[in-house]
Amino acid sequence: MADVAYYTKEGLEKLKEELQYLKTTGRAIISNAIAEARDKGDLSENAEYDAAKDAQGHHEHKISKLEEALSNARLLDDSKLDLSKVLALSIVKIKNMKNGTTMSYQLVSESEADLKAGKISVTSPIAKGLLGKKVGEKTEITVPAGKIEFEILEISR
Repeated sequence: MADVAYYTKEGLEKLKEELQYLKTTGRAIISNAIAEARDKGDLSENAEYDAAKDAQGHHEHKISKLEEALSNARLLDDSKLDLSKVLALSIVKIKNMKNGTTMSYQLVSESEADLKAGKISVTSPIAKGLLGKKVGEKTEITVPAGKIEFEILEISR
């Protein structure tokens, strides 16, 4: 059984839209590619046909993975979450105790993670080190570059 993944409303909608696109437009594109390759003659020596069939297999596998992800997806209602500690969907402002820099991250599901947008996966080392902590707490987190001490400055939604 697959793990349950928690999503924001936007993240869940994005997942549904991608699945819908793959099932409709994506399948039509692949089907056309197969038909064009089939029209070119002998299928036993047609590399284009083989490539199109391979692409179809990969496409259907991706659809299957998205359907599985959707079946295990749960929508988090952030209005009912505890603001006193860091949880999934929290926006956390932290301070690096070594160099004094501050940064803000939102803890989201793995598929919604986007570092450029300030969203990190709840399964990342930093997020795991922050989960359950409260404002004012300090935590030492092991990252690929070594151990870094952070202080939680603010928690919001």
